[in-house]
Amino acid sequence: MMRKLFAMLLCAALALPALAKNPRVELKTDMGVIQIELFAKEAPVTVKNFLTYTDSGFYDGIIFHRIVPGFVVQGGGFTFDFQRKETQDPIVNESANGLQNLRGTLSMARTNDPDSATSQFFINLVDNTRLDAQEDKPGYAVFGRVVEGMDVVEKMVEQPRGLYRQHPSAPNMPIRILEAKRIDTGDNAVANNSKGE
Repeated sequence: MMRKLFAMLLCAALALPALAKNPRVELKTDMGVIQIELFAKEAPVTVKNFLTYTDSGFYDGIIFHRIVPGFVVQGGGFTFDFQRKETQDPIVNESANGLQNLRGTLSMARTNDPDSATSQFFINLVDNTRLDAQEDKPGYAVFGRVVEGMDVVEKMVEQPRGLYRQHPSAPNMPIRILEAKRIDTGDNAVANNSKGE
């Protein structure tokens, strides 16, 4: 009986289509490597936007310009000399996707306009659920999470800040993203790689 049940379950499992894996991105920084899993199903517009910036090389050389201990580490918009990079058009806010701003998750930075996010993102250092969408107002859209390298993020927090008057939350020594690239493997890499490499 058990053997028959096992055989039926095995056949059913083999008949299911392979589940698509979430895309992953690796950020090589001045302080180490951070690997990110992106939630393509829950935040399709935001993930597509992030991958477009990644694949174009936009994030290479960008700094983490805002570090607030006990809150967030933010980057994705400025060069080492605080020049703002030109971005694509803003995207729609996907904060009502059921994902929460928990420690280690990535969300899109934006202005007071909910649909103003472009390239900047932040990594939550703690559970920041007050940033989640509420019934009466949009929140900050979670679109990924750190799967490796949260220790690197914590090292960033330890760096001295306050040297730059106009950017008091920036580290005194720039912390750059040296390279941002996809690290998908197998069929998923082919399907997701817009560069065709």
